Amino acid sequence: MQDDQCQFHGLLHSADLVETELRRKLAPLGIQPRQARILEAMGRTGAISQAELATAFGVTSASMSTMTDRLLAAGYITRTIDPASRRQNVLELTEKGRTLLAGIGEAWSEVDEILREILGEDAVPFFEFSRRLRDRLGGTIPGSRTPRPGASKPD
Repeated sequence: MQDDQCQFHGLLHSADLVETELRRKLAPLGIQPRQARILEAMGRTGAISQAELATAFGVTSASMSTMTDRLLAAGYITRTIDPASRRQNVLELTEKGRTLLAGIGEAWSEVDEILREILGEDAVPFFEFSRRLRDRLGGTIPGSRTPRPGASKPD
């Protein structure tokens, strides 16, 4: 018997549980999932303005400033004034931040493996459906320089 009030409830609850597992895997590194996503995106972009990073993540500049302040304090990134536009800050990974990317990748791979074990042969279509859902809902891959084929923008 299905007790979920809406069909998407299982997906929503599962996403929360996956994030909890990811938090557990990232805890030894001393970072949170959103911080890991920011560092990973910066690994793809190289130096990037704080405003561009906020846009890529769909958050306000103030929210991104709060998140990057923690990464600055931990020594994972640097913030400098953009010489081309003194009104913007440029963020860049430090060596410590680049080193942390390997640990982040391991944690993400471990969570992927947990999902593969749970889903078995359904894992490949599940991951494909997840990407399609993200794309069709207007999601982006922060730090990706090229648009995904078939991605639609929200109205």
